[in-house]
Amino acid sequence: MDSSSATMAVRAASSSFSSSSSTLFSISPKLNPTTKPTLFKIHTHKPRIIKTLKCIHSPTRRNGSQFSCSAVTFSPLQTTDLVPSKLQRLVAEFQSFPEPIDRVKRLLQYASLLPKFDDSSRVDSNRVMGCTAQVWLAASLDKEGRMRFAADSDSEITRGFCCCLVSILDGAAPEEVLTMKTDDLEALNVGLPGGQRSRANTWHNVLISMQKKTRALMAEREGKPPFEPFPSLIVTADGIHAKGSYAEAQATYLSPDEIKVQQLVNVLKEKKIGVVAHFYMDPEVQGVLTAAQKQWPHIHISDSLVMADSAVKMAQSGCKFITVLGVDFMSENVRAILDQAGFSEVGVYRMSNERISCSLADAASGPSYMSYLESASKASPSLHVVYINTSLETKAFAHELVPTITCTSSNVVQTILQAFTQVPDLQVWYGPDSYMGANIAELFLQMTKMTDEEIAEIHPQHNRDSIKSLLPRLHYYQDGTCIVHHLFGHEVVEKINEMYSDAFLTAHFEVPGEMFSLTMEAKKRGMGVVGSTQNILDFIKQRVQEALDRNVSDHLQFVLGTESGMVTSIVAAVRSLLNSSQNGAKVKVEIVFPVSSDSMTSTSSNSSSDPESIKAGEVILPVIPGVASGEGCSIHGGCASCPYMKMNSLSSLFKVCNHLPDESNILASYEAERFKCQTPNGKEIADVGCEPILHMRQFQASKKLPEKLINHILQSQGSGR
Repeated sequence: MDSSSATMAVRAASSSFSSSSSTLFSISPKLNPTTKPTLFKIHTHKPRIIKTLKCIHSPTRRNGSQFSCSAVTFSPLQTTDLVPSKLQRLVAEFQSFPEPIDRVKRLLQYASLLPKFDDSSRVDSNRVMGCTAQVWLAASLDKEGRMRFAADSDSEITRGFCCCLVSILDGAAPEEVLTMKTDDLEALNVGLPGGQRSRANTWHNVLISMQKKTRALMAEREGKPPFEPFPSLIVTADGIHAKGSYAEAQATYLSPDEIKVQQLVNVLKEKKIGVVAHFYMDPEVQGVLTAAQKQWPHIHISDSLVMADSAVKMAQSGCKFITVLGVDFMSENVRAILDQAGFSEVGVYRMSNERISCSLADAASGPSYMSYLESASKASPSLHVVYINTSLETKAFAHELVPTITCTSSNVVQTILQAFTQVPDLQVWYGPDSYMGANIAELFLQMTKMTDEEIAEIHPQHNRDSIKSLLPRLHYYQDGTCIVHHLFGHEVVEKINEMYSDAFLTAHFEVPGEMFSLTMEAKKRGMGVVGSTQNILDFIKQRVQEALDRNVSDHLQFVLGTESGMVTSIVAAVRSLLNSSQNGAKVKVEIVFPVSSDSMTSTSSNSSSDPESIKAGEVILPVIPGVASGEGCSIHGGCASCPYMKMNSLSSLFKVCNHLPDESNILASYEAERFKCQTPNGKEIADVGCEPILHMRQFQASKKLPEKLINHILQSQGSGR
């Protein structure tokens, strides 16, 4: 049989779909799941849409007669309700088996009905991502404008999943394929005992791939130009391949200049200098730092929370100076935490003599945010949960106004949920990131639709009733955003949905709602992560390791929903995993940058004599990340890079290191100074500002808010604040 005629197709038993008809899916509730399938060939009058019908032989309760089915010819216009009807019958069939093992047995029977898949279609472009097994899906439009699907897998369970989906959607109109929701499949309730993620979500991942291929075929039929793919980096054990100019600019520094690496190592060793850097550093800086780590252990690249901890460890190991590659609130935190740890003699230096700002931190230092906190202080009992990415001054002033605890994007949900369990009738005020606040509220709203068991997996002391009761008492500031994540808006989401719906999606908790919802949907299928930069890195490493453990060739595609500077750490981690693998599997990992050409700036000339040209060593770059204004973002295509983070250049690092110790006071404007002013209550800003951070650290260690903070909340309530 050819692939189109052999494709599994289930048709109704009569053109009217009457209730008296017999179909493949109308099976008696009391079935024997071990009954062997039988193949029936049905010949119809032309035009033939169906050439093959496969049906399951099942005993009935009366006279031991066997269930049979038949098919009739119908025109495309007669199939309006075919897909929902077939889905309903399939659901009824599987729900008729009360035991999970019986549903799995029935799925295995369907696996035997899946037609042979053309070997020429077993190519990367037909692979379905996110499944433990290897799954292939081929799609085409027939001359009647109907979708034709063929699928296969190296797993019998997965073949059964594929057979069911192909039986429902093969021969359907494109619009019918696109209107089916993954939620429609949940009622089937079929998966391996224990609910393994990759198996149970095969329904979803195959359907998403079907819809992606359907959209592409529809666009081709209508003569629409295809979406230009986002730039990406493909990482293999053999090296790195860049697709697109932006990716080429990112890849330039992944193999750093060895001379610069050695120069940096020498000065760091000689002067006992530690380096803490944020993930969002420029690729050139990260490339050199990553290579230098192999010779000097006191270099650490991480998210903002870990930077101060790493600085303390470096001071304990004998480092005399700490250089901070980040924005100003990060160097402030490093300075304050070192002082708290008893290392006030260790110098802390920034990478610019100008202010290295942050749009989010700035939002929390203005009068609008203070007014927000004034409102919080009048409601009791109240707790202010402030994002770690704010200044020490903001934390100090806030803590005197409202009891405050800091949070990160990875622990904010647990912090808020735990607070609600420890203080009855608590009002929680989150800030300053508006998108993260809205996403938290949306997440809690979604939790009200979960079962108590599912909610308990997120937090054991909550259930549907408690989540519903806390929603009116959760407040978030609505006028603060990070310029990097602000640009992951509608146009970017539309393109991701069109071209990358079957890829792994990653998103920082600070992204706008559309990107958050899209990634949360992928997360349900085991295909996404929403969280901190470290959460994103860990997710990618986990999925790559899973692919290596399967010991099959694979192509994993990740959409990077955060600042592009993350790519250096991602590539380093992925290459380490690929190179350490002992099996012969060839795994390709593609990191997709959701940016457009508007997120890049063309250099004025490719001539080395032009002063406007951009050079990377001896290489002249035709484009550089960031729009011409220097903001690094574009409303048309997402965000390329953070302009403030890019103020931390390699030349600045060398300048600071070479002038240490600063006996001539040349680096006075680079030093992270201690706060000399006091809070309104006459206390040191550093002391009060560090307290919310220490509360968070105690929470992370014990999983409970510290008693000191609880007492502060209750005392504030009693005093009428």
